[in-house]
Amino acid sequence: MTDAAALPGQPRGGVLSGPATTRAVNVLAPNPSAMTLDGTNTWIVSEPDSPLAVVIDPGPLDDTHLSHVIETAEKAGKRVALTLLTHGHPDHAEGAARFAELTRTHVRALDPALRLGDEGLAPGDVITTGGLEMRVVATPGHTADSLCFHLPADQAVLTGDTVLGRGTTVVAHPDGRLGDYLDSLRRLRSLAVDDGVHTVLPGHGPVLEDAQGAVEFYLAHRANRLAQVETAVENGHIEAADVVAHVYADVDRSLWPAAELSVRAQLDYLREHGLI
Repeated sequence: MTDAAALPGQPRGGVLSGPATTRAVNVLAPNPSAMTLDGTNTWIVSEPDSPLAVVIDPGPLDDTHLSHVIETAEKAGKRVALTLLTHGHPDHAEGAARFAELTRTHVRALDPALRLGDEGLAPGDVITTGGLEMRVVATPGHTADSLCFHLPADQAVLTGDTVLGRGTTVVAHPDGRLGDYLDSLRRLRSLAVDDGVHTVLPGHGPVLEDAQGAVEFYLAHRANRLAQVETAVENGHIEAADVVAHVYADVDRSLWPAAELSVRAQLDYLREHGLI
């Protein structure tokens, strides 16, 4: 058995649902798959002594799950007062409108199409519901609308799909762009190095105890994959599907369609930089 402390980011063992930090509680959605890992992590975030809570990524359109999120907050003496989205993929956002209906809350997101209410989200915004301080961090790359939320009091960052608790994420071409994603990873590294963030609260998978280690692993992984794709092209593998078959030969074939999105993003990046 591999020691979790030896894995990238030092994933926390144990049950995924439940308290993760002083201010953040996870409610795991029942939508496990190869792409969503154990399921979507729906986060309830609040100040310990506040009656108000913020929910991040209600998850899929599943009334049982959405009701469970509300009940979890209520059992802790909290009322859900605001809903936020890290990005618009259905496993994170499909249930948002229904959740807003159940909680009578607004939904704030970077993408105007996902908002319910007058306010959106923008980089640098500070969420202050119930005395909470949570800072909005622009992290495009996985998707164009991807955001993270910095929770300074817990030295934590909620990363959506930008950094996962296990494995690596997809750059969802054409909406996602590799150059943007690399910049976003460097931004998260700065939060770890300069702002003391050490805990990653991801959109899927376990909590990570070593934010800097996780981000450094992601950056190294991307550099390695990019080099492999460049070599594959030099060896005559021009089409994205051919590159996937060559570079991702050891990866479960069920994941190849997702891998092809990342490969297309990598090919675009290499072309933009004159490397192929």
